[in-house]
Amino acid sequence: MTVSSVITVIQKIIDISIVWLLIYWVLKNLKNNIKMVLIFKGVIIIIIVKILSDFFNLTTVGLLLEYVVMWGPLALIIIFQPEIRNILEHLGRQQMLTRHRVLTMDEREKMVYEIMNAIEYLRKSRIGALIVIERDVSLNDYIQRSKGIYADISSELLISIFFPRNPLHDGGVIIQGNRITSAGAVFPISLNTKINKRLGTRHRAALGISEETDAIAIVVSEESGKISIALSGVLNYNLSIDDARMMLVEELKPRSEMLLDDEFEDDSKDGDTNETN
Repeated sequence: MTVSSVITVIQKIIDISIVWLLIYWVLKNLKNNIKMVLIFKGVIIIIIVKILSDFFNLTTVGLLLEYVVMWGPLALIIIFQPEIRNILEHLGRQQMLTRHRVLTMDEREKMVYEIMNAIEYLRKSRIGALIVIERDVSLNDYIQRSKGIYADISSELLISIFFPRNPLHDGGVIIQGNRITSAGAVFPISLNTKINKRLGTRHRAALGISEETDAIAIVVSEESGKISIALSGVLNYNLSIDDARMMLVEELKPRSEMLLDDEFEDDSKDGDTNETN
């Protein structure tokens, strides 16, 4: 085997790997982006109809679909220009290596303690709230359009922000690391039709930001005092205070710590199996 043939094989492997990575990224993000799902379904339907028209020799339909295939990409770019821009912005916000800041265990415990104390008070007092915690994907676009605070996290500060007479109580609070970065933030509303119609703007905004980023969005209902957490486009509704605390603790763990926990669980299972045998 010559050097040129080896280089050719390597180029083909790289080429195929890039294509598969793109396909994986698209499929991974389809479930979290309703607009991308609609685009994907439309393309699949056109492809199926085109195959059927060729199979049954439907000349007129086939001719029309040829024009659709020819001009479709341009039409998609024009029609879905805002969605395409949002996707590109999402890629631009992605932090490839690590989150904004990896917190120590003590910092995470204090952060959860302060947030949950505030949530408990807000829940009992029927005060609506939306707290969004940044992870790997930057929330700077939303921070720039909100009111900067840059203060240490405390339950008293969170409660005062969402107090009904506070001018910032209608928006959301953004947390970066172990600090409250801004308040009064406005987030995109989810277009998910499966969400309960009784849920208000806060819940839809929490779901919307969780669809576009990997942030943790905590919601307290003003009407019922129920606690919900939105993660990866899924709204975990009506959580108990203990369930919400445990979910927050787990989701704030660094990736390396999560991997170690998974390995420890696997080792424990193996040990239990050996003891049983």
